[in-house]
Amino acid sequence: MDSAQREAVAAMLEPDLKPYRGRYPVHSRLPERGLDRAAVLAELTGLADGERSRWEDGFASGAVYHGGREHIDFLNQVYALFSQGNPLHADLWPSITKFEAEVVAMTSAMLHGGTAAAPRACGTVTSGGTESILLAMRTYRDQARSARGGTEPEVVLPETAHAAFDKAAQYFGIRLVKLPVGADMRADAQAVRAAVGERTVAVVGSAVQFPHGVADPIAEMAAVAAERGVGFHTDACLGGFVLPWAERLGYPVPAFDFRVPGVTSISCDTHKFGFGAKGTSVLLWRDPGLRDRQFYTTTDWPGGLYFSPTFAGSRPGALPAQAWAAMVTTGENGYLDATRRVLETAAAVRAGIAAVPGLRVLGDPLWVIAFTSDEADIYDVYDRMTKRGWSLNGLQRPPAVHLCVTLRHTQDGVAERFLADLRGCAEEARREPGGLTAPVYGMAAAPETSGDVEDILRTYCDVLYRV
Repeated sequence: MDSAQREAVAAMLEPDLKPYRGRYPVHSRLPERGLDRAAVLAELTGLADGERSRWEDGFASGAVYHGGREHIDFLNQVYALFSQGNPLHADLWPSITKFEAEVVAMTSAMLHGGTAAAPRACGTVTSGGTESILLAMRTYRDQARSARGGTEPEVVLPETAHAAFDKAAQYFGIRLVKLPVGADMRADAQAVRAAVGERTVAVVGSAVQFPHGVADPIAEMAAVAAERGVGFHTDACLGGFVLPWAERLGYPVPAFDFRVPGVTSISCDTHKFGFGAKGTSVLLWRDPGLRDRQFYTTTDWPGGLYFSPTFAGSRPGALPAQAWAAMVTTGENGYLDATRRVLETAAAVRAGIAAVPGLRVLGDPLWVIAFTSDEADIYDVYDRMTKRGWSLNGLQRPPAVHLCVTLRHTQDGVAERFLADLRGCAEEARREPGGLTAPVYGMAAAPETSGDVEDILRTYCDVLYRV
């Protein structure tokens, strides 16, 4: 795409990305005099109120996993108490070390990191699932280099693994060996066995994976990794705070955590179904020696001794405080109740989708329901749902759409509204085909035009930072 084409794309994107344009003043440089705080708060209130209704009323897939007003107000109070906290200065804010250590310990216990199978499991609090994954992949790369040398590390993983693994590969010079999944959308353990080689530093499986909400065969995949002497990472960013409670509620949940002998690390997001504010995640390690390799230290800087457990130096101490507060006030009974409500609603949504003529659910999901169509363009359905206010997730390979069910969807009438709109949109798409999303995904799937879609995505990022 040339510059004129990119500007044309930017003009198309801007109304959706900048809906406040023209309603509020633009600040492209510092005001000569500081603005009145009351006026600024009024502007901020207007912006927040304009964005609240869609996620608060259950129109969003994922994004906000709790969203109750009392819960949000409580977390905001916690944030205010620790808004100046910074774990980099543990001497000034030792309380933040308490929060982080206990968040790690509670998450580890939930995932069986304090049992005979993994008595020393440990970890760190990160800024989100992506940082947890980046840290894990860099650590496995460095561990392999130290143990056996080599400059061409590889990670074996299913094609459905989160895009953060691709980001890690780009950042750290890792080659990804991506394996196709079966008709059930799960990884194939035998394909993993065939793919693991001398350069493999880690194997990855998801519990559950983002696109279709199904869990890979973690036990079988981890057994291969253990047999070959490489690490195995369970990406439980999305499922880590659901699957343990689903299992206790009687749902069929194959082992995915530290009960599986070959699992050496787990990522689990406290800011998803852990109900903490964005952004916190936990990266857990079976072996403290691997976590040691994750830490950054330097001893010869003129500024003194410097170290940090994660990528960031300064970090917002209020976020781990919020995660801790969310966890201890929710408790086991709260997570059990929330999981029950989410899974019951998701079961009704899944059955309702399957009953819509022409639609088909992919895999065997519990609460992330991916669906496609054999009779209409699913991206046409997606576009029509967007026009009705729904913020869903478009998928590709195969073309599909998903809804990640959260507590927002357990409110009275939300699931029924979603299914009614979906029936209407599917019927419209069969009767009068159209839509804008399908051509873009079609370009992404074709090697000769996928670069154009990459340009569109870069333009999207550029528009985000335009005033």
